Order: sequence, then C-alpha cells, then structure tokens
Amino acid sequence: MHPLHITKVAFGCHDLDVLRDRLHGRATGGESFVNTRFRPTRHGELVGGSLFWIIKHQLVARSAITGFDEVEGRCNIRVAAALVPVRRLPRRAHQGWRYLQGPDAPLDLDGEEEGDMAAMPARLVSALAALALV
Repeated sequence: MHPLHITKVAFGCHDLDVLRDRLHGRATGGESFVNTRFRPTRHGELVGGSLFWIIKHQLVARSAITGFDEVEGRCNIRVAAALVPVRRLPRRAHQGWRYLQGPDAPLDLDGEEEGDMAAMPARLVSALAALALV
C-alpha cells in the first residue's frame, strides 16, 4: 500500500532556500513543525507520508510527516527537519489540503540532479518544469 501525502503552499517563500531556513529555524531533535488552523481530516493515513511544498506554482520539495499535535486549538504537523528536493511538477496554489496518492507523487532528486538544477537559473527550471521536461 502506498502512503498518502498532502500538498501545501509555502506561503512567503520565494525559493527553496527560504523554506529550508524556515524549517531549520524551528527544528529540534531532527524534527520541525508546520502550524495550521485545521488538522487534515485523513491525518491518520498521512503519518509516514510526506508534505509536498508548492513554491511558484510547482511542487518543489517534500518533508516527511512524523505526526500531529494539537496546540492551543490549532494543529502542528510534525515533519522531518530535512527538506528533500523533488522533480518539479506544476501545481496550482490552493487553500486547505489536497491529498496526493503515493503513485502520483513526484520522485526525489538524486544528488547529481539536484546540483544540476541548482546550477540553472530559477526561471529556466520553472519553464522546463512547466513543460514537464525536468
């Protein structure tokens, strides 16, 4: 059985480095968190899956989901502090949760691919991803 994932807009993050810094700034013991108003309805199925981040209308990275906590009437989604870059996929911005089945999730970039992508201008990567070429 494939894990269930969710997608979320990385609000206020114009690139992956800003998101990485935000998650590392909250990290303790290898875990970070994402605070949100409402706990996803299918939260029990999400532990072991990933939260896929949307930046500039593309899925760009994922954070492994390790659990959920209720804090002062809100929900903290516990995620691994390490951010894993993925092959970019076009995705519209949205509010609320969008679930992503395991087979539909983008593949992780390996170290060599990640270096190649980092060497290219962000606009070029975005244009190639929109054409599903990267």
